[in-house]
This record gives sequence, C-alpha cells and structure tokens, in this order.
Amino acid sequence: MRFSDRVDAGRQLVAKLVDLRGTPDLVVLGIPRGGVVVGYEIALALNAPFDVALSHKLGAPDNDELAIGALAENGSTILDESIISQLRVTQEYIDQVTEQQRREIARRGPLYRGARKTIETRDRTVVVVDDGVATGATMIVTLQALRKHGARTLIAAAPIIAAESLDRLLAIANRVAYVHAPHFFASVGGSYDRFNQVSDGEVRELLADLAETRP
Repeated sequence: MRFSDRVDAGRQLVAKLVDLRGTPDLVVLGIPRGGVVVGYEIALALNAPFDVALSHKLGAPDNDELAIGALAENGSTILDESIISQLRVTQEYIDQVTEQQRREIARRGPLYRGARKTIETRDRTVVVVDDGVATGATMIVTLQALRKHGARTLIAAAPIIAAESLDRLLAIANRVAYVHAPHFFASVGGSYDRFNQVSDGEVRELLADLAETRP
C-alpha cells in the first residue's frame, strides 16, 4: 500500500472516519508537520474545527527518524526504555534532546496559531492525526496529554500504522483509524511516493484556512 502524497493519504483516511461527520463537539488535531497536511483533509471532510497537537518525537542519536520517546505541549514525556537500552542512550543525551524539543514546541505555538487561541479539547471527541505511526511514541504522548486534560473520546488516526503499535494505541485511544497496518514496516516515508518536508509556512496556512470558516 502506497500513497502518492499526504493529501492523497488524508483523503483515503477520511473513508475510515466519515461516520464522525456531524458528531457534536468534534475537533481534529494534526501533529506537525506532516500530520497537519493529512489532518487538514480530515477536518475539511468532517467539517470540524482544526488545530495542531504540538507534540514532538525525541530522535535517537545519529538517527532522528527513530524515536526514543516523545514530548507533549503540556510538558509530559514518554520514553521507549527498550530502544534507549539497546542504543545505550545516555541520560545526558535524553535531557539535551528533550530541552531542544521543548524550545521547538514553544516556538511553534505562536508561529502556527498566530493570535488564535488553542482549541479546547476537554469533554470533546478528539481525532489526533499524523502522517504515519511507527513506534507510536509521538501519538501516544499526545493521547496521554489529551486524556489527562479531559478529552471525552480519543481517536488516533494515520494513513499507515505499524501493526505492532496498534495495541499500544488502543490502550489509550477509544478507537484507531488507519488505511494500512503492515506487519513489516520500515519507515513512514517509505509508504509515500512524495514525502517532501512540510514547511512551517504551509502548516500556518492550512490552519488559517480552516480557522477563517470555523472560528
């Protein structure tokens, strides 16, 4: 299963979520940056408010694509102790990369949202969207933060999810939506014909586009 790009992936993923259209208090959150492109298609199709979930993975030494954990906007973290042990990642490195991502999250909030406030998620049905889920660290820490904040129903959504991550997601989310869940999963980017880096400007434009019609 391959997707031509994130727009194509988002439109295919909509078919797995179309039953949510008309759900009261529905909100869609995209994990930057790629998840915002996919999430835009979901929010557009479901006629739902759209915001960013400012979580960020903590990349492994010399391999930023491999997550050793993740950090959420509210400061909560999750660490993959098995990968950390296997790679012999030091506590010094973990502290360093966590602080780097904390600063990056603080930078992205006003950059992406501008003067708009964060959309309230308490007592709402929240669809969290990414462009793919490998270890699940970023999605999981996002779901945990939203659950702690009082979200009523949590739905994890991505076009492609590693099969081994499904149980971990279902332990937190009420539902997991995906197009394909392969047992052999090399990388998220390998599932796309075009997997270009998404710019901050593109994220800002997509959020502003829906904000104009859905205040």
